Amino acid sequence: MRKSAAIAFIDKAENPEVELLDRVFFALSDPVRRAILERLGEGEALLVSELASPFDISLQAVSRHIQVLVRAGLVQQERTGRISRCSLVAGPVYAAAVWINRYSKYWQGQFDLLAVALKDIDARRARKRRPPAQGHRR
Repeated sequence: MRKSAAIAFIDKAENPEVELLDRVFFALSDPVRRAILERLGEGEALLVSELASPFDISLQAVSRHIQVLVRAGLVQQERTGRISRCSLVAGPVYAAAVWINRYSKYWQGQFDLLAVALKDIDARRARKRRPPAQGHRR
């Protein structure tokens, strides 16, 4: 396969950060996994059964979602016998936020243009609302 100039293929073995970002973004792509992270973000470690309670899916399905989160480094599991407690690990989310933030310069320019356009609209509306100047009668 030939590499084009526009698309550079990244060897994940050479860059473990890329592999981590792939796992994190994959984990965050599912609404059930995001909801699990939100619950864990409230602070305390929770049992798998506690995490599963609000979902209308099997305990086994929730366990599979948790394993995706564990592989992404977003959740830590502590087992005591058959009991498993899960807690949030925020570091990988920070890494993803840093990656996304590198691209903020692209949308920040659009926000700046929008701000200028809105100021222009406000100025035109203000000019239309002003009554005509008085004292120039003939």
